[in-house]
Amino acid sequence: MGFVLPDIAIENRLMSQAASGNKTAIEEIYNQYFPSIYRFIRLHIDDEQQAEDIASDVFIKFMDTVGTFRGPHQSLRGWLFKVARNEVNHHYGKIRRFPMTALEEWLQEPDLESDDLETQFIRSVTVERTREALKMLARDQQEVLILRFAEALDLQTTAEVMGKSISAIKSLQFRAVDTLRRILGEQKKHG
Repeated sequence: MGFVLPDIAIENRLMSQAASGNKTAIEEIYNQYFPSIYRFIRLHIDDEQQAEDIASDVFIKFMDTVGTFRGPHQSLRGWLFKVARNEVNHHYGKIRRFPMTALEEWLQEPDLESDDLETQFIRSVTVERTREALKMLARDQQEVLILRFAEALDLQTTAEVMGKSISAIKSLQFRAVDTLRRILGEQKKHG
């Protein structure tokens, strides 16, 4: 899984072009953001086809609302994630825990081909420990870590997506990282 910070200028340009009906911009938005939205939805539900359908619904909503007061105005990524989260809640209600298979897909094995065997082993053990630790976190803690670090959403956008204040997101993120650190520390002691 690659970690790429969003380019706000490009996002704003695409949003503006899409709002004026530019089909190439809409296609570019779809191609650029669909994989992240799909992964986010897969974290919530354990059905690949259903996740793909819901992700498609998010982009249909985008096309229906772009350029209107209901469409995105400030953060395209934030708007897409918020709609995705709302769609999942609409279809399934608030899910207490992420499906474990989806968490495992999100935290994929690192590329191990280029390093020596010892380094490969250490990385695979680290990924497995992190997977196990993530499974122990509360759903909202998992979600804040995913939105902030995997999807590179800023505090404001994460707060909007999760329906919380910025201070609540800061606190939730701090607790999640602290809990993850403690769990990993305990695993290391006993491992």
